[in-house]
Amino acid sequence: MKLGNIHRARGKHFSFTLMIMVLMTIFLWSYEKKPLLTTLLSAQERFPLPTSDMLPITSHVPENVMKPKDHFTHLPSSGIAKKDFTHALYSGVEDVRHLLPSKMKGCNYAKGKWVRDNRRPLYSGFRCKQWLSEMWACRLTKRPDFSYEAYRWQPDSCNMPGFEGSAFLKRMQDKTIAFIGDSLGRQQFQSLMCMVTGGKESPDVEDVGSEYSFVLPPGGARPDGWAFRFRETNTTILYHWSSCLCDLEPVNITDPASNVAMHLDRPPAFLRRFLHRLDVVVLNTGHHWNRGKINANRWVMYVDGNPNENRKLAQVGNAKNFTIYSTVRWLDSQLPFHPRLKAFFTTISPRHFFNGEWNTGGSCENTTPLARGSKVQQDESSDPVAAGAVKGTKVKLIDITALSQLRDEGHVSRYSIKSTQGIQDCLHWCLPGIPDTWNEILAAQI
Repeated sequence: MKLGNIHRARGKHFSFTLMIMVLMTIFLWSYEKKPLLTTLLSAQERFPLPTSDMLPITSHVPENVMKPKDHFTHLPSSGIAKKDFTHALYSGVEDVRHLLPSKMKGCNYAKGKWVRDNRRPLYSGFRCKQWLSEMWACRLTKRPDFSYEAYRWQPDSCNMPGFEGSAFLKRMQDKTIAFIGDSLGRQQFQSLMCMVTGGKESPDVEDVGSEYSFVLPPGGARPDGWAFRFRETNTTILYHWSSCLCDLEPVNITDPASNVAMHLDRPPAFLRRFLHRLDVVVLNTGHHWNRGKINANRWVMYVDGNPNENRKLAQVGNAKNFTIYSTVRWLDSQLPFHPRLKAFFTTISPRHFFNGEWNTGGSCENTTPLARGSKVQQDESSDPVAAGAVKGTKVKLIDITALSQLRDEGHVSRYSIKSTQGIQDCLHWCLPGIPDTWNEILAAQI
């Protein structure tokens, strides 16, 4: 009898223990889930999405910087409200990481170090004549030192596989990659063409510029873009010149000397026209935003279809920031209608003029790699305007500013084939060179 009582007591104890274990399992499962939602929601509260009162200011922009509107009457709004963020968490959206600040994602391609790699460069600057402009092909100049070619970027917390041209083209089969921006965007385009071909002549590549209206205008030095298709994989890589990244149209189309309306709140016409044909789009702008170039091009700032009358917005730095926000938000608003499209914005490429500007004796004579250091340890971008513009959108940042800042020895400097006496190019980069790294980061993020 006593033995039976013992067995019954043990049975009750086992049932009670099992119940406790089940409850503990449920509690732990719930606890693991709840902090994630709490973290995401609290992050949205601590890092609110950019509004008209939150425009980041760069060091060279006046403090009374003009702030973009949250909504433009002729463009669909693309801001992501807090309710949209919360809805995404509870409605089964697969990936809400794009709604968080980059430093919370665990992978920051901009944070890391330059390391020596004797397998570099990725292509020959002597052989890539089919795609590479002579003015950037430093191997064709009298430059004596090319040690800047032998380094690769190694992110601290990201897996960035080595770039292999044929593998990249297979990944991009039946896709179109478009670079739209200024001459730094053109460098990134030429770099990618050299990378995927290994710098070799390729009869498999077809010039399809006419499909995108890239033709040499009468009296023009070059067309406003190039497009090439790799027949084997049906991959198209193109570049369109849009230095200000906004829409430009003559005020009087019948007058060749007409002023040009610079619509700060409209994306480039090319982007609007061909967006449905693109699978990857990479935007950039920055260095053409100065009063000299605006006046020389006869550009006149327009907003809402009319000449701008806002004095704050008339300041060039304010106009640039306004345009970047406007174009990024428009692009983000279009992404739901183009599910296969991946959009990127490349941060500003640093200039390295010392002891003057480009036209006042400024130079970049250093040829020693990493004389300014080899590591980037900051979490935040060195281009707060671009970083602020993409925050809260599905447009991704190619954050190249800080890592490129360390490479002042990689510029064309005074070695350009058509160099001008007393003037050095401390803005553009030698190719092969630093823009190859920009494309490695792009490839890793696609």
